[in-house]
Amino acid sequence: MREFGPGVTLDNPAFIHDTAFIYGKVHIAEGASLWPYVVIRSEMHDVRIGRRTNIQDFAMIHVGNETPTIIGANCSITHHCTIHGAEIGDNCLIGINSTLMDGSNIGRNSIVAGHSIVTEGTVIPENSIVAGAPARVIKTRDSGIANTMNARFYYENALAYAKGDHRVTERESFRQAMAEEMKALTAAD
Repeated sequence: MREFGPGVTLDNPAFIHDTAFIYGKVHIAEGASLWPYVVIRSEMHDVRIGRRTNIQDFAMIHVGNETPTIIGANCSITHHCTIHGAEIGDNCLIGINSTLMDGSNIGRNSIVAGHSIVTEGTVIPENSIVAGAPARVIKTRDSGIANTMNARFYYENALAYAKGDHRVTERESFRQAMAEEMKALTAAD
């Protein structure tokens, strides 16, 4: 894995693509993954990416003027998202091309639908499904297990990509890991 600036802390991430850019005070937790053309900048405050969280292709993460960006564990920040000075709880999925603005806060186990815009200072309770521009809660549902399974898929994929294997879903070890994760999650439920 390549080196970044002195403010960047890599705590054993699963995979960081060569085209990812990371600047400023940024912490990437264990098992996290950054996919092609991710950009993370933090000239002030800091950015924290949680354990086993995946930041997918073309996502842009930045801090707000007065707020850091904090993303919890087992989250999926999907393709083309912009996260700007927001906080996201554990086990969340942020849909394709969504924007989260300064001071917004997404509660754990939530889903933000694709193309949503979460405006400045919006607080979304845990277990919410959010959609629209501006985004609003449209349903209450605990999506924690489904979102964690999506994060586990990306974790397994990241470990494979780090070894040059781009077809992990064809491996029995992948199917077994996914089945064990689901079993553990549903047993705890």
